Amino acid sequence: MIGNPASCVSGSKQRTRNHRTPWRTVHLCVHSGFEVCVQMATDVSKSPEDGGIGSSVKTKARRYRELQFTDAEMAAMLISPGLLFLAVISYYPILDTVWTSLHQGSVLPTRSETWVGLENYQTVIDDDSFWNAFKVSMIYTFVSVPIEMVLGLGLAILINRNFRGRYVALGAILFPWALPTIINAEIFAWLFHGQYGVINDILVRIGILDETFSFLAKPDAALYSMLFVTIWKTTSFVALILLAGLQSIPSDLYEAAKIDGASKIRRFWHVTLPLLKPVILVALIFRTLPAFQVFGLPYGLTDGGPGESTTTLVLWAHRETFNSLNFSEGAAAANLITIMALIICLIYVVVLYEPEVR
Repeated sequence: MIGNPASCVSGSKQRTRNHRTPWRTVHLCVHSGFEVCVQMATDVSKSPEDGGIGSSVKTKARRYRELQFTDAEMAAMLISPGLLFLAVISYYPILDTVWTSLHQGSVLPTRSETWVGLENYQTVIDDDSFWNAFKVSMIYTFVSVPIEMVLGLGLAILINRNFRGRYVALGAILFPWALPTIINAEIFAWLFHGQYGVINDILVRIGILDETFSFLAKPDAALYSMLFVTIWKTTSFVALILLAGLQSIPSDLYEAAKIDGASKIRRFWHVTLPLLKPVILVALIFRTLPAFQVFGLPYGLTDGGPGESTTTLVLWAHRETFNSLNFSEGAAAANLITIMALIICLIYVVVLYEPEVR
């Protein structure tokens, strides 16, 4: 274009207003005496190389892409605070317990301790009262848990049916489990009371007992009473777990088995139980660990008595630690109890777990 430079600039501005996308034009303007002027007309939005708005958007997009994470990275970021919190409140006490069990000395902040190795473990193992507590814990666990599983399965099958008042019955069943253990213990301590207990009064009135009986003052009766209380409380918890498993079984399988002529018993043995086995394993683990490590119920109901007839392992370790102030031996006992509980659960898994066949 050859002409007036002003008109050239004016035309460039006009074209700039009419175009909203970045563009660049070159105008050759001839000034006086063969002078060539190169003018650059650029949109308000400069090119990315010039550092304009386009560059800013592109930079932000690039940064956004850089902040994108894989699923594994995002999962690690989300669970890391929880793992840190768990490490502080769980893993550190475990490590400290192991450290204490391998040393002998004061537990004061000075921690003037002496390395003794496995000597504390040997002291605990050589103590006859420890093995008496082990026997009580084994009886408590392997009597109460199977009964809870059988009764819980029966309740789960009953609640799984459609009937009027089903949810009211479910709430009533869950009520004992909702009560804290120590409150259950105190309630039944009064119910089993030898003189003022309601259970004694009822049994005498209906003629089963001629006179009141001190349930919690006799060694065997105290242990049976403790078993009764724990079965009454935790059967509903087992029923809730098994009910969830029953509701996950497709109804088509029952209909197909019924068409094939299978009776209710055969449907239970060949459809319900095999599909419920993983849930039963979970319920067993969830009940065996607390039962083997029970503390609140014997502490609140009998305080381990009479004698040591209801002293469980955890209650024994508690007495050794806080009553006798043998913190090192108490820590060793706690570690032994944990190892025993893990072995029992491992046996459950080996016997009952079956990998899913795809």
